[in-house]
Amino acid sequence: MIRRSRRTHRPRAHLAGAVAAALALALALAAPLAGCAGAAGSGSAGSGAATGTAGGAQAGQGAAEATPTTTVVPDFRDTDLGCGWQPTGSLELDYAKRFSVDYYEGGYQLVCIADGSRYLVVPEGASAPEGLSADITCIQQPVGDVYLAASDSMCLFDALGETGRVTVSGIRQEDWSIEAAREAMATGAIVYGGKYASPDYDLLLSKGVRLAVESTMVNHTPDVREKLRELGIPVLVEMASYEDEPLGRTEWIKLWGSLLGQQARASELFDEQVRLAEAARSEDTGKTVAFFYVNSNGSAVVRKPGDYVTKMIQYAGGDYAFSGLEDDGTARSTVTLEMERFYEGAHDADYIVYNASIDGGVSSVDELVEKNRLLADFKAVREGNVWCTSQDMYQQMTDTGAIISDFHEMLCDPAATDLEYLHRLG
Repeated sequence: MIRRSRRTHRPRAHLAGAVAAALALALALAAPLAGCAGAAGSGSAGSGAATGTAGGAQAGQGAAEATPTTTVVPDFRDTDLGCGWQPTGSLELDYAKRFSVDYYEGGYQLVCIADGSRYLVVPEGASAPEGLSADITCIQQPVGDVYLAASDSMCLFDALGETGRVTVSGIRQEDWSIEAAREAMATGAIVYGGKYASPDYDLLLSKGVRLAVESTMVNHTPDVREKLRELGIPVLVEMASYEDEPLGRTEWIKLWGSLLGQQARASELFDEQVRLAEAARSEDTGKTVAFFYVNSNGSAVVRKPGDYVTKMIQYAGGDYAFSGLEDDGTARSTVTLEMERFYEGAHDADYIVYNASIDGGVSSVDELVEKNRLLADFKAVREGNVWCTSQDMYQQMTDTGAIISDFHEMLCDPAATDLEYLHRLG
């Protein structure tokens, strides 16, 4: 069982000493993690991804056996720059499947994103090559003066110690759960520049913004994306939330490690989360878990089977209560259920976990039951196995291994109380 003391400061730089022995045992049993270097030009392009194991299990089957990953060339990866250059190496990825990074002579890097976008990262003092394909957007190093409208990317900058690269936020100070972001906005180092759908273009220009980092929500406002491009501001849409594997989301830290010149640190942080996840990996405990929140209409909102949250639960040895839900064909990661239908699927669940990242959560079982009296009859409520997430869990994809570890302790330690991202409701 993995024991960790509750931390109040982020990012996590090192594993807690209390888990060292457990990690050593887990690593001895797990497949070795081999480093990979991707050279660019005469200098090092940084260490690549460690070769890990594929995490997650099929819905409703608990934790899967560890199996080596295989390198798959994604269909969106296109290394033809149009100028005749050939890549000298590539960033090796073990879990992430929504981006790629290829290295070229002279320190140039080509980033391909699953939405079809391509970006040439141009080293400081260098220029883009002649004959570059028209679909490629150039990002000049050093990367900085960033307008960050993708809330779950801030933790990547934070973990790398690079929040100073962000000067404008698309999220208000009070909506950040990341301490470094709140502090930077309090001091004025980062200013609010309007949400993704309505940025303050004059402010972005006055702040000299040179890169806009957006979530896929910007695709619903194509005029915003086009306007930013007209102003000469490259737009990079991060797709970490579309990764199938929980650790695939975390592996996006390697993309920012490449762009920010922090490749070695990015790989180190990612490997730490892989080790935590492997140490917390559990055989199927036979315990069922319902993960949800209640919306303003009184309906329960649950995660789709195969979503990264459900896979974290399964990785830790739990069975997701709604593994049999049919896919509704939408790109959404959640499904809204009338409370009667939610009752049918979850009233016998061994654990219920309330998602606090949307509405701030609940502070007690009584407060939860006030949302709907049916909840009082749930097995988990009667047996005292009602938990709530921390509000910042969604904004901490750099701590995927730690979150899996919390689910593991919840399922395996009857005496577990407050963990880092989960706390028991009384």
